Amino acid sequence: MVDGGVPFPMLSDQGGRIGQVYGVYDEDAGVNIRGRFLIDPDGIIQAMEVMTPPVGRNVSELIRQVQAFKHVRETGEVTPSGWTPGKTTLKPGPDLVGKVWKQWKP
Repeated sequence: MVDGGVPFPMLSDQGGRIGQVYGVYDEDAGVNIRGRFLIDPDGIIQAMEVMTPPVGRNVSELIRQVQAFKHVRETGEVTPSGWTPGKTTLKPGPDLVGKVWKQWKP
């Protein structure tokens, strides 16, 4: 666990360089707007969220998504909406198309 109790790396972009690359830098204000990007070990963005300053982000949802992406990467299974560790996952494939509701009960 890193300082602050968050079990994954986070960073600050005081100069705005990273924000410019990801399209979240507000030139007029000279700051980044709220952006969150989940990047997998291969360097591919798997999820992103951009919020205006008045609305905060949900850290619990961020952690849930990190867990879900990790599970998908490790198992090849897919996670339905609202999935949490230990809950039902789905096996992707042609047989699942149009039948998710039969296999997944929220």
